[in-house]
Amino acid sequence: MYFFLLNLALLDLGCISTTLPKAMADALWHTRAISYAGCAAQLFFFLFFISAEYFILTMMSYDRYVAICKPLHYGTLLGSRACATMAAAAWGAGVLNSLLHTASVFSLPLCQGNAVDQFFCEIPHILKLSCSESYLREVGLLLLSVCLSFGCFVFIVVSYVQIFRAVLRMPSEQGRHKAFSTCLPHLAVLSLFLSTAFFAYLKPPSISSPSLDLTMALLYSVMPPALNPLIYSMRNKEIKHALSKVLQYALFQIQ
Repeated sequence: MYFFLLNLALLDLGCISTTLPKAMADALWHTRAISYAGCAAQLFFFLFFISAEYFILTMMSYDRYVAICKPLHYGTLLGSRACATMAAAAWGAGVLNSLLHTASVFSLPLCQGNAVDQFFCEIPHILKLSCSESYLREVGLLLLSVCLSFGCFVFIVVSYVQIFRAVLRMPSEQGRHKAFSTCLPHLAVLSLFLSTAFFAYLKPPSISSPSLDLTMALLYSVMPPALNPLIYSMRNKEIKHALSKVLQYALFQIQ
């Protein structure tokens, strides 16, 4: 689990470093300009980190499934070599997915100007600038990515159905509590990741507006990477104790 958490932390750091420093510099210097190569690099790295993170979260659900449902086979099924292979596959799939989308998007001719109405380079806003008859290839790649993402989602759901069935059959209440406490941080991180992305990309067009699009992009690109370390660190007793003291002090100051 800690090996996958290390990969998740590195991906979170990369994801938030791709968009936030540039946005902060733009706000500081009152500019929104970015070079063509810089936009392509930003899109590539953002897609790479976000895709690899989703694959790592999918593999973490399998890790929890094996740990709870097949604990005696954990060392065999998820040894160091197997974990390294799974992590390498997640990073490699992220690179491939990002490379395909970036190459496809930046091969399109731009007919609607060069102003991206977002605080970072994002596929939907770049497609709005392209010629309407030329982006069908990228739409096909997006549909393929959606199908792959849905397959990962189904795998996660099936894994957790098996996990909950195994946990509810445990005779020990302490064992059930330990199993749930192991799964809850992963479920919280996964729910935060998926809910913000779904709201950003699948919201009805009738409620779409530039300010709402900007807010949703900020939520799904910044909030999950920023909150993931906090969610997982809540299992640490020292951090829990420190956080409770901070909250008690804040409440005392308010009163």
